[in-house]
Amino acid sequence: MAARHRPSRSQEGYLSPSPPADMNDPFHPRHYYDNDVEPSDAYHRDNYGSESSAAGLNDYDHPDPYGQPDTDSDHDVYGQRLGQSAESLHGGRSSAPTFGDLGAAQYGGGREPYPAWGAERAIPLSKEEIEDIFLDLQQKFGFQRDSMRNMFDFTMQLLDSRASRMSPNQALLTLHADYIGGQHANYRKWYFAAQLDLDDAVGHTQNPGLQRLRSKRGGGRNHSEKSLTGALERWRQAMNNMSQYDRMRQIALYLLCWGEAAQVRFVPECLCFIFKCADDYYRSPECQNRIDPVPEGLYLRAVIKPLYRFIRDQGYESVDGKFVRRERDHDRIIGYDDVNQLFWYPEGIARIVLTDKTRLVDIPPAQRFMRFDRIDWNRAFFKTYYEKRSFGHLLVNFNRIWVIHISLFWFYTAYNAPTIYQPDRRHSSALTWSATALGGAVATVIMVLATLAEFSYIPTTWNNTSHLTRRLLFLLVTLALTAGPTFYIAIVENQADGGGSLALILGIAQFFISVVATLLFGIMPSGPDVWRPRRWQIPQVSRFSDLHGQLPSPALPSAPREASFSGSSSLGASSPESYFFLTLAFRDPIRAMAGMKIQNCQEKLFGNSLCRNQAIFTLTIMFIMDLVLFFLDTFLWYIIWNTVYSIARSFMLGLSIWTPWRDIFARLPKRIYSKILATSDLEVRYKPKVLVSQIWNAIIISMYREHLLSIDHVQKLLYHQVDTPDGRRSLRAPPFFVAQTDKGFKGSFFPPGSEAERRISFFAQSLTTALPEALPVDAMPTFTVLTPHYNEKILLSLREIIKESDINTRVTLLEYLKQLHGLEWENFVRDTKILAQESEMFDGAFPGDEKSSSKLDDLPFYCIGFKSAAPEFTLRTRIWASLRFQTLYRTVSGMMNYGKAIKLLYRVENPEVVQMFGGNTDKLERELEHMARRKFKFVVSMQRYSKFNKEEHENAEFLLRAYPELQIAYLEEEPRKDGGEPRLYSALIDGHSEFNPQTGRRKPKFRIELPGNPILGDGKSDNQNHAIIFYRGEYLQLIDANQDNYLEECLKIRNVLAEFEEYSVSSQSPYAQWGQKEFKAAPVAIVGAREYIFSENIGILGDIAAGKEQTFGTLTARSLAWIGGKLHYGHPDFLNATFMNTRGGVSKAQKGLHLNEDIYAGMNAFGRGGRIKHTEYYQCGKGRDLGFGTILNFQTKIGTGMGEQMLSREYYYLGTQLPIDRFLTFYYGHPGFHINNMLIILSVQLFIVTMVFLGTLNSQLTICRYSSTGQPLNGQGGCYNLHPVFNWIHHCIISIFLVFMIAFLPLFMQELIERGTGRALARLSKQFVSFSPVFEVFSTQIYTHSILNNLTFGGARYIATGRGFATSRISFSILFSRFAGPSIYLGMRTLLMLLYVTLSFWTPYLIYFWISILALCIAPFLFNPHQFSFADFIVDYREFLRWMSRGNSRSHNNSWIGYCRLSRTMITGYKKKKLGRPSEKLSGDVPRAGWRAVIISEVLFPIFFAFLLIVAYMFVKSFPVSGQTPPSPLIRIAVVSLGPIVWNAAILLILFLVSLFLGPMLDSCCVRFGAVMATLAHVLGTIGMIGFFEFFWFLELWDTSHAVLGLITIVAIQRALHKVLISVFLSREFKHDETNRAWWTGKWYGRGLGAHVLSQPAREFIVKVIELSLWSSDFLIGHFILFMLTPALLVPYVDRLHSIVLFWLRPSKQIHAPIFNIKVRKQRRAIIIKYVPIFFTVIAIFVGLIAAPVVLKDTIRLHCTLCNQL
Repeated sequence: MAARHRPSRSQEGYLSPSPPADMNDPFHPRHYYDNDVEPSDAYHRDNYGSESSAAGLNDYDHPDPYGQPDTDSDHDVYGQRLGQSAESLHGGRSSAPTFGDLGAAQYGGGREPYPAWGAERAIPLSKEEIEDIFLDLQQKFGFQRDSMRNMFDFTMQLLDSRASRMSPNQALLTLHADYIGGQHANYRKWYFAAQLDLDDAVGHTQNPGLQRLRSKRGGGRNHSEKSLTGALERWRQAMNNMSQYDRMRQIALYLLCWGEAAQVRFVPECLCFIFKCADDYYRSPECQNRIDPVPEGLYLRAVIKPLYRFIRDQGYESVDGKFVRRERDHDRIIGYDDVNQLFWYPEGIARIVLTDKTRLVDIPPAQRFMRFDRIDWNRAFFKTYYEKRSFGHLLVNFNRIWVIHISLFWFYTAYNAPTIYQPDRRHSSALTWSATALGGAVATVIMVLATLAEFSYIPTTWNNTSHLTRRLLFLLVTLALTAGPTFYIAIVENQADGGGSLALILGIAQFFISVVATLLFGIMPSGPDVWRPRRWQIPQVSRFSDLHGQLPSPALPSAPREASFSGSSSLGASSPESYFFLTLAFRDPIRAMAGMKIQNCQEKLFGNSLCRNQAIFTLTIMFIMDLVLFFLDTFLWYIIWNTVYSIARSFMLGLSIWTPWRDIFARLPKRIYSKILATSDLEVRYKPKVLVSQIWNAIIISMYREHLLSIDHVQKLLYHQVDTPDGRRSLRAPPFFVAQTDKGFKGSFFPPGSEAERRISFFAQSLTTALPEALPVDAMPTFTVLTPHYNEKILLSLREIIKESDINTRVTLLEYLKQLHGLEWENFVRDTKILAQESEMFDGAFPGDEKSSSKLDDLPFYCIGFKSAAPEFTLRTRIWASLRFQTLYRTVSGMMNYGKAIKLLYRVENPEVVQMFGGNTDKLERELEHMARRKFKFVVSMQRYSKFNKEEHENAEFLLRAYPELQIAYLEEEPRKDGGEPRLYSALIDGHSEFNPQTGRRKPKFRIELPGNPILGDGKSDNQNHAIIFYRGEYLQLIDANQDNYLEECLKIRNVLAEFEEYSVSSQSPYAQWGQKEFKAAPVAIVGAREYIFSENIGILGDIAAGKEQTFGTLTARSLAWIGGKLHYGHPDFLNATFMNTRGGVSKAQKGLHLNEDIYAGMNAFGRGGRIKHTEYYQCGKGRDLGFGTILNFQTKIGTGMGEQMLSREYYYLGTQLPIDRFLTFYYGHPGFHINNMLIILSVQLFIVTMVFLGTLNSQLTICRYSSTGQPLNGQGGCYNLHPVFNWIHHCIISIFLVFMIAFLPLFMQELIERGTGRALARLSKQFVSFSPVFEVFSTQIYTHSILNNLTFGGARYIATGRGFATSRISFSILFSRFAGPSIYLGMRTLLMLLYVTLSFWTPYLIYFWISILALCIAPFLFNPHQFSFADFIVDYREFLRWMSRGNSRSHNNSWIGYCRLSRTMITGYKKKKLGRPSEKLSGDVPRAGWRAVIISEVLFPIFFAFLLIVAYMFVKSFPVSGQTPPSPLIRIAVVSLGPIVWNAAILLILFLVSLFLGPMLDSCCVRFGAVMATLAHVLGTIGMIGFFEFFWFLELWDTSHAVLGLITIVAIQRALHKVLISVFLSREFKHDETNRAWWTGKWYGRGLGAHVLSQPAREFIVKVIELSLWSSDFLIGHFILFMLTPALLVPYVDRLHSIVLFWLRPSKQIHAPIFNIKVRKQRRAIIIKYVPIFFTVIAIFVGLIAAPVVLKDTIRLHCTLCNQL
């Protein structure tokens, strides 16, 4: 190819090796010589100079050393103008029709595919020339042919989109500025951050590392600043002087590199480096003189594959030819971010070495690209941030939050607690000042701990450690200043004469130093320069600011800046309120308890040393409790302020129904004309009414087609043509508009409360706000909607609609939908009947007399929607149901409204187009189609398309036939002949693609090979990434496969895209000068939009899920976006595609770490200088989860995802670098919510523990009593004053109650302002009646558990949340196994403690806690459909007993033993050595938790908790009974705690020996031998557990409160013991359960245990001892829950009442009882007859065991000397 180009001399004497290599280019090795330089020196490298390079080469004082001015479209600038390419994409033809086949398929006929880039406009380069550039690059670099075709189309559509609203010249210029050289281009920022300007200037003999730094050191700051400014200016000049040809070539090269980069697209700076090397190579003579084209696919093989393999091998290893996940956590995986950060610094780039140990930087830039295949990437990359699992991340990232709260708490409390530290003899002011000043020391200690934790998260290079060490030294000095004086003051003030004025002055000085230190640590970001090494050598601000090293978050306008102090205002409001409400309430309890010593208590082992300090222990717990409430108080204020700001904002925007614009409907036509239509360009010839009527009628007709409106309603809502008296036709406006203002007008226009009414209301409401002006359709930018799809439903099948899904479902899907959408079903049936009649007439059958045809004929229509089983009728019903379910079809049909909206707007705004085609509607339709296709694309990324089954394939095909413009991107596998790894391709088809006769599948338009399997992460982000190359245009809308859209919303698309602020482009070049106003503003990266949750009316759970989404997606997003704190939460946000794709794509993809993939895109955009906005006037529909399990799955995913975010570097950067106002906004809007949930649950537990300790005091001591006037009563010698403590308790209860209830405030306010008081009160009361607070408590615990679990054990994974209707009943055992770990166990332990509190210290306030704690235990069952159906309840009980006992003689998937093993593996992990069955090798490895995490959460914490409760129990037992000191409580509690475990061990040992000898013999005849042995052990274990409790109760002389306290302690001790045994003594688990069955059957051989057969019995013995205790407790807990649910069973009609509460359906629409066949009915009857007596017998035994001792305690007296010693 290069042979065609004649090297030509240009006017200035440049030697041009080839026309494309322009001299005015910063990357070009410039070869210029004036008189004193010989031509032989022409090949000196001379790009950007620096002081260290030769002076002669860097003489920047030349007048314009860069030669020619910009000659954009001067024909002779290239010497010889290129002819059309001889080599075209299709062999011999000329290149004009290169894309002919594509064009013909896509655009029909010979229509110009890129009209704005047509020859009639002053285009700098023709389409053919651009195509030549692509062909040339493809042949020089070995890009794939299809990828090149794809990127050519991509580029042309991009140019067409831009050129439709600006000159083609400007379009190309701005595109180049966005991708390569502009002020905000990521490539330019990277080029300077990585100091490649210096690298390019120094010459390859010097490395860009240390030598340069030495030379820079002497220069000082100003010098280097000047050199950087100079370099930036030279860059601008070079860009300005570059020819348009070269600009196009650079864009093309970048896009070609990006288009095949696969996983490398996630590492944007690595891609920049690849592009830089490719660009340098392109200019080299070696490349230009090359004649033969490079083999196709070279780029993929040599550049991308090695990088891909490195990334893949970090997370996966090959086992038997299949890739399986490595057992590594994030801190041992070099992830995308680590790979990317290597390229941020010259030191990183200097680490890249070839296989022969040569460093890449020592090779001349022009030759680097060809060495890529020889790079040893394993030696280059390293961890740049350690995502270790630890709570230290919370300390480091949010240290300011802890400093502010804990220090303030200390200042407040220390000042109000003089009793603790004042000398006995007198009051010391100095000591008050000094003790209060220790708050500064507390702040410093927090900072010291945070700094020490930070050491372990960042690599310990000299740069990082020196910075942290300096900070640590500073903190230690501060600590000495803030804490030191206290020692001196305390010593002198406790002497007889005091410390005098010196102590006082010292104390005051210490206090003010502390306040300054606290303010400094609380306000200043702690880490501005962690990622800015060498800051003392080069002023890095402008270099690093946008590569995350320092966050350049865009500045805010003044109003939002003030509002962004909402975090600050919540602190400001909570500080005084906390002082008066919490601290002053706490002052009196401190005074009462600080010096309280308990008298007359004695304990055998410890004497009175423990028990006399019980009040101090209690006070300590109260301190922690008060601190937690302090945190909760601030968050409570944040919610209040956020709601206030958001509502104020909605009033400002005019979104509330309370704003004065009540006539929103009357003014609607005018607003449609002025805001939706591009009226500035409309000629005055057409009356606005004519134009508006077309828009309005289209909206109403679209609703009619969706069956939302009946024909009667439509007539009242349409514009009609009527004859006027003077004989002319005129338009009559619908009475609807008039009726809103004319009170006399009666009539309904919508079915009340219908979807149509809601949509029209929102549409009218939204147009009252200020909308950006719309551009004409042909000038609007092109955009793409991208939807990832995995296995979501595409279209419902007939079977799914009209048949129950399983025997637990009581309603068919169609029946349920008919009940939810009754009116829409009626409209649908009416339409169908008309159609059926028409088709009968068409077939020649005439319907008879209508009256005679009975209603019976219509019954099939009303039942199933069709009478004839013809496909066209059944399909209609399927579509009707699919559009009301969460299907992909609903999403596609909704989003395709964009195309309809564009066609409608184009037709309305350009009446001349209609006239031009006269009456030829086909041609007109084609013209409109062409416009819609040009401006809007829809890509669905169907990852599994090639693996679809027959039904899925038919459904996808139906989509393509219904919407031929829909494009489907999918993965195609091609097996290799040699049996190696199969090749994978990204392929794209649409409805126009031809069929392949051999396979019957469509032929892809593009098929681009990938370096390997692209799904390396959690799936969704990889799925988006593989399809992203097929998007077109400038903007992307990310949509999930459970969303919807409406025509009237799609009409606003031009206004939404205007939010990116790129409509009015300056005619100036972006390179004319830096910092021009037009190009200075930070680009808008993301525009958020509202979501309407269309599942909100589907019962209480649907409503709760919708309410949460509504408040977060609308109310919170509105205020966050306004104050600059909004990130990206997925969908339906619009993205600036160029901005995002040059910065790592639309989501992040490291497995586990980036589970909530989309929020990282927001943090990425925010951290790299993009702005994020939110629109109020546009909304999409979205479906949410509808069942208890699926909602909690979703919350678990969010919670575990947040745990992963806490570990991520993004949180580290944002948390340590944002200014305080933005930081508080970020914190409270994101992690603060989850930390608050954790603190709420902690506060409840702390409160109960505090109450247990107070209960021990209350039950054992004489409490002082007071008269009604507050005077102590007489005759109370030796009483203890706990009255202030009881008052404080009431304060705490109110606080906790408020914290829970405040969750309802945002939703209530949101409803109030958008739908009015009545609707708001109705929705809130419905939620309360339907047990919504119970769900809130439970979901708070689920969030808390998932975050804590994730930070301890990891294991975050994508949970596919079901989107179906939750009408199926789930069995008790499944619910128990799912929620026991997260909530039920905790609830049961807390319930026991609450029982003790109730017995020892009753107050009516405790009722609230009973409700809350019961919620933790029974919520899953309360929200289970038909939980209280008597027959199902008993069948459930049988299933629960079977679940508890199966799986011991043969393996069973659903058994207690399986559940128990699974919950254990988080700690033990699985065996790495793959023994046994081959299938087990590939099962997902759960990484074994790190020992640090396990020691804290599984060993130390349970032991500490058990210790606390032992102290409480020992206190109760340290008072004399009948004048005698009781026996040692410690020995008693030890015997009863360890007794059951010893009992279990003994049983197991005996049974083990029995099974070992008898098992192998009896195995052949008695199949159930193992099951019998297991049953025996479990029954004996349970009897032992109950027996020991009864024995303990007897020892306590039947004192119930003491027995309950003892039981709480016993449970805590046994739990600690089990956890220690599991964590410390258990080795890894096998992946099969053979050892369990071997234990019971005695058959240890033939189990695939290999050498482990000798060690396993011992391990299994420990396991079985633990399992037996756990089994017994689970058996008892399960029964307790069933007993709690039993009373509800006895209420008449309870199942119906429960269903009304759950589903919000009227009793007339109740879901029917299940219909069983005779066999099943018999089975169920037999079960009920057998198990009802068993169940009630168990209840009777339980009641007997509890009631008998209580009733007969005076008569049961056993004489037992041993017992008396216990």
